[in-house]
Order: sequence, then structure tokens, then C-alpha cells
Amino acid sequence: MLNLTKLYGGLSQPADALRYGHGHGAPRTAAERRPIVVWNITRRCNLKCMHCYSDSDARFYPGELDWRQMTEVVEDLAAFQVPAVLLSGGEPMIHPRFFELASLIRSKGLRLTVSTNGTMITPAAAAKLKEIGATYVGISLDGIGETHDHFRGVPGTFGKVVEAFRNCVAVGQKVGLRLTLTRHTINDLDQILDFIEDQGINRVCFYHLVFSGRGENLEDVTHADSRVALDKIMDRTRRWVEAGTPKEVLTVDQPVDGAYMLMRMKREGSARFEEVRDLLEWNGGGANSSGTGISNIDTQGNVHPDQFWQALQLGNVKERPFSEIWTSTENDTLNGLRNRLPRLNGRCPDCKFLKVCGGGFRVRALQAYGDPWADDPGCYLTDEEIAKGV
Repeated sequence: MLNLTKLYGGLSQPADALRYGHGHGAPRTAAERRPIVVWNITRRCNLKCMHCYSDSDARFYPGELDWRQMTEVVEDLAAFQVPAVLLSGGEPMIHPRFFELASLIRSKGLRLTVSTNGTMITPAAAAKLKEIGATYVGISLDGIGETHDHFRGVPGTFGKVVEAFRNCVAVGQKVGLRLTLTRHTINDLDQILDFIEDQGINRVCFYHLVFSGRGENLEDVTHADSRVALDKIMDRTRRWVEAGTPKEVLTVDQPVDGAYMLMRMKREGSARFEEVRDLLEWNGGGANSSGTGISNIDTQGNVHPDQFWQALQLGNVKERPFSEIWTSTENDTLNGLRNRLPRLNGRCPDCKFLKVCGGGFRVRALQAYGDPWADDPGCYLTDEEIAKGV
């Protein structure tokens, strides 16, 4: 996860200590971080999104954790001192005990974030989330108007999402927009950035496509598309900062964005270039992401290195606590993820940006080539750029 407002815009942001090692509570190294836990509490969903990594639908899925098991997970995560719990799905708010679980998580002193399609955020639900103390609510948007509805598989969804954003803003609940960069969203990107500005949304996460679930059937963006998108996002980030109306702007699931940003800062003669390079190298990019700084518990209780790597099961919380599964050294792939640089092949070992990028997003390499240590197919830098560096 790359915070452009912090790195490109030069403004301090929440979680700086965790991401870049500066500030109160910062770990000594990025590799020593406890993981953010993405917890898919249900596979049920009221939409049918084209890119859904869990292939969710509006039906009951047997085997999901019961309430006793969920409370045991929360107790363990609190004792393990994870930095945050992100409730996801399916659609997490469709779970009959969603608000009860959210309240329990907060009562244990854990930071709570929610990833939702937004269709269930009524004014009362927004007020309840604010009362509970959600750090932020991330609502998915995949285009403007009919583009979003087409992507989400249900007509009228866009209007409900607009209301969800407004309901959160009205009660002072920090709300973020979550978006996957696809051909659809890149074509609508200028309108989406305008929408963020017009609606008073204060956080936005741009996710790069991962080939999981129904997302494996989407046509990936070209490398040229990725570069165009990143430039537009950085342009708007700078505009917001300079206007005194900054948003928290992040890109996710593609650590090479840090290298691309550094090249741009070098061309622009940024006085902060060396500082930003040091922060990125401390963070380590992908080298400290899946299996270290991020983790996943799926709806059945299986633990994975991240929410997209469903094929690799490290254990199940029905059988032993997450903390024991996560600290075990019995899985060779997990061990490799925590010391991945020596295992990388292809272009990565000789890349001048390796300390910044950390080898990209490993599950995408596995999905494309069957080898978790191969090139990340989403890397959009040229051979010349990786050989030259900055």
C-alpha cells in the first residue's frame, strides 16, 4: 500500500509509523510488523461484481464461523496486538451480527475498518458505524452511473452508493472510496476523481487488478494504461494538496507504483526525493506485504497470506488460534514470503528498484505463471527503467 499523499504530497498521514517507520509506535523494521487482518466474515452478497475475488452470491454458504468462534478470533487478535481488523465479505454488513461483531472488535481496543459495497449504509447504519468507532468505511465504486451498475451486476447500485457516501459524511464518519483499476474504471478515472472531490470523500484506495475469483475473467489493463492511471492519480493528489483540500490517496497491490513515483519525482527535481526513497526502502514494498504486513481469514476460518491467495491455506482458526498459525514456521511458502528476495527470478533480481518494490505482488505471479517467485505480470516498468534505476 503506497500513500501518495504522504510520499508525493509531503503531508503526514494516519498509519505513517506502521508504513514508513517514523512516529510513535513504529516497529524497528517493517518485517517485524504484526499483520493487518482482512477478515471475510461472510461470503453472502447482494451484488454480483465482475471482479469479486470470493465469487460471492446472494445465498447461504455452509461452514461459516459461528458466534462463539468469531468471539474467540477477536480475543486472539486483540492479544496478538494486530494493528487493525478489516471486515469484508461478500458483503460484511449482510451478516446478521455485523454490528455486534464490530462493537466487540472496538471494545478490545482494535482499529476497525469496513470494506462494503455501500448499498446497506442507511442514515441509521452510518450513525451506528460512527457510534461504534470505525476508523473508516471503505465503499467500492467502479465507475460513474451505468458503468458502476454494469460492473456490480445490479441496476440502481450507483445511486445507493452515492447515498451511502453522503450518509457517512453527514454523521462525520470517515469514508473512503475503494476502486479496482480496470479498463472500465481507467476510462472513467477523471469523472471518478471529480466525484471524490464533489462528494467530500476524504480517502481513496486504488487497487490494481488481481486474477482471483471472478476477477480472473477480466481483461487486464495494459502497462501503458497503468502508467496513465498513476499519472492522473498523482496529478490530482498534488492538486488537492496545493489547494489545501488533501485526501488520503493510496494505491494497493502493486509496489512498483513506488518506483514509478520516484522516477517522476526525480524528473521533477523534487527536494524530497531522497527522503521518499529512504521511506520506501524502509517499507520494503512487496517484500513485507503478503505473509507479513497483511493476512486473511476467510469465511470458513482458513488463514491465507492475503485475501487473494485462497489456494494457500496456512491453517484454520476453528482448530487453532490465528496467532499460532501466523507465527508457525511449518509452511515453506510462507517462510519464503518472509524472505522472498533470494527466491525471486526473472527480471526482479537485477532490478535497481528491488529494495523499493520488493518484487511486486507474488500471488499475481502465481496466478499467471504457476510460480510464486516469477515476475509480477503487472510490473509496468521497461527493461531500460529497471536496469537504470534512479
